[in-house]
Amino acid sequence: MSSTDQPKHPGSHPGAGTVSALAVAVVAITTSSPLIAFAAAPGLAIAFWRNALAVGVLTPVAIVRRRAEFRALAGPYRRQLLFCVLSGVALAAHFAAWVPSIKLTSVAAATALVCTQPVWQGLIALGQGRRLPWVTWAGIGVAVAGAAAATGADLGVSGEAVLGDLLAIAGGVFAAVYTALGERARSTLSTTTYTTVCYGVCALVLLAACLTVGVDLGGYPGSTWLAILGLAAGAQLLGHSMFNFALRRVSATTVSILILLEVPGAALLAWAWLGQAPPAATLPGVLLVVIGVAVVVLGGARAGRRTVALTTSTDAEA
Repeated sequence: MSSTDQPKHPGSHPGAGTVSALAVAVVAITTSSPLIAFAAAPGLAIAFWRNALAVGVLTPVAIVRRRAEFRALAGPYRRQLLFCVLSGVALAAHFAAWVPSIKLTSVAAATALVCTQPVWQGLIALGQGRRLPWVTWAGIGVAVAGAAAATGADLGVSGEAVLGDLLAIAGGVFAAVYTALGERARSTLSTTTYTTVCYGVCALVLLAACLTVGVDLGGYPGSTWLAILGLAAGAQLLGHSMFNFALRRVSATTVSILILLEVPGAALLAWAWLGQAPPAATLPGVLLVVIGVAVVVLGGARAGRRTVALTTSTDAEA
């Protein structure tokens, strides 16, 4: 991570600007699932356009502000470039799974199941040789039980709903892979450079997927184009950007918990705007998913603080 992305005052109280940024980010990501459900376009095409439009906005900024960093990608930062590319591929897989899932199952279920990302992040950490505290395992168990309950309840709705649930879970898994790879790239690169390359690769992979399976990339009504523009400007650029800005003042744990507000927010918006009331049978499972993910995030943060405290104590004794 470059020095420009490091938190300046990680322990300070967030000011009005940070609180406003977090509020804007939460609202922006909350609109994502309902806009996807509203848009009269194939899921793969929506995923492609939201990334392609975001790249169109980011590229001029990156060229002007990060020209030297882009040149370094061909030299000393070649390893970071590889992680950017792999992260972009993982992000494309995330969108290819999650965006179509919203067309198949309810907004509430799709949003909750894709938000299991921290669960899979914890299991990736386990595969990397890190030990998980018992509270994290408890949270994983609750979240997985909730996902199973929500998916099982959809068995009585339709086979499409179950497929949508499974795609949303896959979207959460790929999101965790995307984050893990992005963490490696961001160890040196700025947010602007990383996201420009990552989103660009993602858009190219999704374009290839659309062309391979014959997905129409145009011919949509004006309302659908407005929804796609809203996705690119809102969830893709404004939501992510505001969270990145807020990370200079608040912890990643706080941001992760706030992202969980997307689940009830998106469900309520879909209900009010689209008349899409989530099936009552799925709600207990959705609630368990949210609780389980919150336990995973908070448990991981608590374990991290203990590790820092022990390290500081050991250094002082030495």
